[in-house]
Amino acid sequence: MINLVWLVPLFPLIGFLINGLGRNVLPKAVIGSLGSISVLLSFIVSVGIFSELSASEIKAFYIPLFDWISTGSIKIPFAFQIDPLSSIMLLIVTGIGFLIHVYSIGYMSHDKGFGKFFSYLNLFIFFMLLLVLGSNYVVMFIGWEGVGLCSYLLIGFWFTNPSYASAAKKAFVMNRIGDLGFLIAIFVIFTTFGSVEFGDVFMDAAKLESGNSTLLLITLLLFVGAIGKSAQVPLFTWLPDAMAGPTPVSALIHAATMVTAGIYMITRSNVLFSLSPLTMDIISIIGIITVILAAAIAVSQTDIKKVLAYSTVSQLGYMFLGLGVGAYTGSFFHVITHAFFKALLFLCAGSVIHAMSNEQDMRKMGGLRKKLPVTFMTMLAGTLAISGLPPFSGFFSKDEILAHAYQENQLLWVLGVIGALMTSFYMFRMLFLTFFGEFRGTQEQSHHLHESPKSMTIPLVILAILSVFGGLLNVPEVLGGGHWLAGFMAPVFEHQGLSTASVIHIDHSTEYLLMGISVMAALISAVYAYSRYVNSSHIPAPDESSRGLFAKLSYNKFYIDELYDAIVTKPLNMLSYFFFKVVDKAAIDGFVNGLGKATSEGSKVLRLLQSGNVGFYIFMMLAGIVALLVYGFYNI
Repeated sequence: MINLVWLVPLFPLIGFLINGLGRNVLPKAVIGSLGSISVLLSFIVSVGIFSELSASEIKAFYIPLFDWISTGSIKIPFAFQIDPLSSIMLLIVTGIGFLIHVYSIGYMSHDKGFGKFFSYLNLFIFFMLLLVLGSNYVVMFIGWEGVGLCSYLLIGFWFTNPSYASAAKKAFVMNRIGDLGFLIAIFVIFTTFGSVEFGDVFMDAAKLESGNSTLLLITLLLFVGAIGKSAQVPLFTWLPDAMAGPTPVSALIHAATMVTAGIYMITRSNVLFSLSPLTMDIISIIGIITVILAAAIAVSQTDIKKVLAYSTVSQLGYMFLGLGVGAYTGSFFHVITHAFFKALLFLCAGSVIHAMSNEQDMRKMGGLRKKLPVTFMTMLAGTLAISGLPPFSGFFSKDEILAHAYQENQLLWVLGVIGALMTSFYMFRMLFLTFFGEFRGTQEQSHHLHESPKSMTIPLVILAILSVFGGLLNVPEVLGGGHWLAGFMAPVFEHQGLSTASVIHIDHSTEYLLMGISVMAALISAVYAYSRYVNSSHIPAPDESSRGLFAKLSYNKFYIDELYDAIVTKPLNMLSYFFFKVVDKAAIDGFVNGLGKATSEGSKVLRLLQSGNVGFYIFMMLAGIVALLVYGFYNI
């Protein structure tokens, strides 16, 4: 099966071509089935690859497809790499992708762009698989840019709405900032190591000393790319605006796959980062700032998708915190569990929006648990998982990151626990405002409340099961587990004798205490949210109401977008206007138009010499002869 890995990206590409070309011809049933089956076939092949790799003593396979770039000293093959990291990512991308494709059949059934939507989804899966499978940084970069393009197309899918089109452009531009850093990093990598192949680069890098300045430059540039793609401070504001796209897009791109590309890239490049301790410190600082800032914004949002969007930013911050403290396995473990429960939460939100006739304001919901029982139970499972409560999946992955943070820097652990406390509060706040109390919508919405079709609820149930039991992949020894995931992925973090596998060196009693504190913090937040939004029936204030200082800052997202608008967007617009009006129109156009006008006016004067009078012509000839004689006389 490993030699058939080329089939994994091929199936979605075929689905894209057929659905794209036949989007206005094929029936919706055919389009939805074809788009979903193409990803299902990729998932089946991925399962076979994973099974074969698990049973094999060899844990890394290099699959060359063809010679791609060969000029001078530059030789870049188009090749795939199969190892524990890429095999698990294949399962995530194709497995979660298939469930979201099935969900989309019901969710997008009445949309006129049904065929176009599925073709975009298939294209996104294709590029994401290229990103994951590439054996070198250039193939990875193709997938990296491809998912950015598909993100732009899907966020702006309803482009007739100007705000949605602006959100798509914002995502595209902010991602380009990070992508430039990644591209420059590739140039520096090739200049330094003479190759962009992972195996060659990591082998040579492992021979360098820790703190090497070139490695510091490379890792910082790679991290800039990760900041853009994975929505970290300061390039995070595009992701909440990306909620303008259809809800399945939010689940697929901005929860389970694309936004984790930055974490995947750093995990893949773990040798380089482990030899750059300063970069690791910067990553952990940026990560924890993102955790706290995004959570502080989420606690006051009233749009159900915006809450989940800022939650995604915050959870990505936890993953970067894990990377920064060396918990590569823990960080990637959180990628897996987050893919389960965040995809579930977004799809549950889509089910609610579907039932509420596209209403997203939680202030106009309430009491939906009786009308939407499957959606309620599955969203409850997702909420418990993301809040880090045992035995749900998020508890195990978040606890592993926090334990490593405690080991490296106790201040990071304290801030991480505060972030966990805030996470539990805003998630249970969302759950209680949506499903408890009295219904606050319109009479017409009340009449149309209904559970979503099976094409939408079956993926919810599957993701809910994964959210409950997904943590069993890496149960720690302190709880009687064997760290299966850590053992399976160990070959990824060992290269030429340089071990970058993270190990917890704290005693079990301390680990129990850390777990207890984080769980207690989550429980306290949940109880407080219940008391405030269920017992006291508190409803968030209308937009125009006055708020306290922190509430006002949080509700207005700390005015970060306004700050960027003031210090970046407006100055650039003014500079552009100056170049347009002064440099382009006045100077360049003025000079060019002046030459044209001078030529035109001069020709009008010279035209008068062509009078048609023979006597005048004879006179001019004589004048010319006299002028030549005079010139010749003075030059004798």
